[in-house]
Amino acid sequence: MREIKVALVGTPNVGKSTIYNALTHNHEHTGNWAGKTVGVARGECNYLGCKYIFYDLPGTYSLISKSKEEVVATDFIVFEDFDVAVVVSDATSLDKGINLALQTKEICKNVVVCINLVDEAKKKGITIDYDLLEKRLGSRVIPTSARDKMGLEELLNAIKLSKPQEYLDISYGILDSPIKSLVSTIKTDQYNPKWIALKILEDNTYYIHKLEKLGLEIPSYTVDVDVHLEVAIKLSFEAKQILKDVITYKKDTHDRTRKIDKILTSKIWGIPIMLGILFICFYITVIGANYPSSLLFSFFSILEEPLTNLLEFISLPSGFIDLFVNGVYKTLYWVISVMMPPMLIFFPMFTFLEDLGVLPRIAFNMDRAFSKCKACGKQALTMCMGIGCNAVGVTGARIIDSKRERLIAILTNIFMPCNGKFPSLIAIITVFFVGLNKTYGTLLCALILTGFIALGITLTFLVSYILSKTILKGEPSSFTLELPPYRRPKLWDTIKYSVRERAIFVLGRAVSVAIPAGVLIWIVANIEIQGIPILTYLVNFLDPVGLLLGLDGVILLALILGFPANEIVIPIMLMCYLNTSTLIDMDNLNVLKDILVSNGWTIKTALSFIILFMYRFPCSTTLLTICRETNSKFYTFLSVVIPMSIGVLLCFFINYIFL
Repeated sequence: MREIKVALVGTPNVGKSTIYNALTHNHEHTGNWAGKTVGVARGECNYLGCKYIFYDLPGTYSLISKSKEEVVATDFIVFEDFDVAVVVSDATSLDKGINLALQTKEICKNVVVCINLVDEAKKKGITIDYDLLEKRLGSRVIPTSARDKMGLEELLNAIKLSKPQEYLDISYGILDSPIKSLVSTIKTDQYNPKWIALKILEDNTYYIHKLEKLGLEIPSYTVDVDVHLEVAIKLSFEAKQILKDVITYKKDTHDRTRKIDKILTSKIWGIPIMLGILFICFYITVIGANYPSSLLFSFFSILEEPLTNLLEFISLPSGFIDLFVNGVYKTLYWVISVMMPPMLIFFPMFTFLEDLGVLPRIAFNMDRAFSKCKACGKQALTMCMGIGCNAVGVTGARIIDSKRERLIAILTNIFMPCNGKFPSLIAIITVFFVGLNKTYGTLLCALILTGFIALGITLTFLVSYILSKTILKGEPSSFTLELPPYRRPKLWDTIKYSVRERAIFVLGRAVSVAIPAGVLIWIVANIEIQGIPILTYLVNFLDPVGLLLGLDGVILLALILGFPANEIVIPIMLMCYLNTSTLIDMDNLNVLKDILVSNGWTIKTALSFIILFMYRFPCSTTLLTICRETNSKFYTFLSVVIPMSIGVLLCFFINYIFL
């Protein structure tokens, strides 16, 4: 069977990953914002006696190799072994795709151009002369609609029949003479000498060193010209010449989008609408999570006795049984019962907004503010990810090219309260600030929670500005934040992805750290020194510090022992207050209020708890992720100190100045 290796290249939001999924059934999620794919995915399919191996490269606007996406894509096309490059373009915005196709044809001899989203182009009244485009490009052009599986067989046939041609030769005007001079000295049959000459003129040290390591002799040459600018101008001009008379517009294709964008990205209404969307998401999450959480608590509680009986039946020591059931098992089902329902509601809504194209508009609204803070506008995207999970937000900072700006995004992501904090925040807000009024309580709770999110956004801007003026000085880098077209998400695919790749992923990490947390909590609650549990010693030690912050030793200890998972902070507090040796199931808010009030809680205590809970330090999963992403003990340390310092300062303000 003939084997054909195919590299899928394309700008963000053109449906490249949708084509990849349709052909290979790998089901990579297809997001609707830039920077979705950072690595290279591999998948296979068989068709008419051929085995196709597809490589889904990161979405990139060019092959100039500045950003991480560009470097990964360019490296693959230049140095990896494959047979055909398929450049996927958006039929509704063809100029960017043709520009990328021209760059690809300079590097690769065998190129097929796939014009995707032709169904959307038809709806917008766009007509494309594919025969004329194919003639001018000198490569096969295949129209497709990947979502509807249209044109994919024709694409496979075109890949199968495509043959290598000569490298594309574009005139770069003032650069042609130095390029010709360099090409005459570059000896290689494996790479395009003209492309290497451009890298030399650009003074691209990354590729110069890489080619030298491969044994090529790279001559030196300098020109007093902005090479990047000259190349960009000539490529843009060439793309316009190719597309002349190829595209026909029957009507204003952007009219509806412009009207919606005029509202969503408005200087006046953009931010309020963003907060309104968050409020609706929180409101639905609060309403929807309560009942399934109670069911899960009941289900796991029922299993306690049979589990204990089973362990006794196999003659395990009583101490081990108590550790396993009241330590590990109870901690685990607390985390699962409290964490899973909100995630299964919030993450699908979050993914739906992402696929719809709303989240890039939110980033656009905050771009100006981040620029004033000397940070990158892409940080807005990582903030959105952080609301779901701070660890995901930290990982998402990879889409930021500048190391300085990426560190700012990582160090400030903790100011967005993650999904794991929502249940505890909702419980305290409901008990002390809203009351248990069933008619308006949920609405007010969601409104107050949105207010705390707004505080987190404000702190993100403030700390980003301070960092950019102190230890992470520098000017903000420029970047292109493309507003993708609004697209109707595939509901079932959205649910599957958000559950599998986000909810289950985050829950799995939380469970893995909850197990040692359960062991630790059991030890400090059950091991005694002179007849007094270690837990009591710790509470008494922390009590003076807690009182200074308007709290007590129990709350501080719970915040510390809750380091592995935010969901177990309140259960640990209740365990200390009720003087038990195991976590307490407490899903009745009336009883929760009685316990807290009887132990000295007031509205001021509740507010101080919320502030310190939101800004104490990252959970263990997020902290490990920060350590891995920064590869620095110093910045990992800062990620703990910065939010904790702000949390302590706010508590002092609340208790000694404001109230």
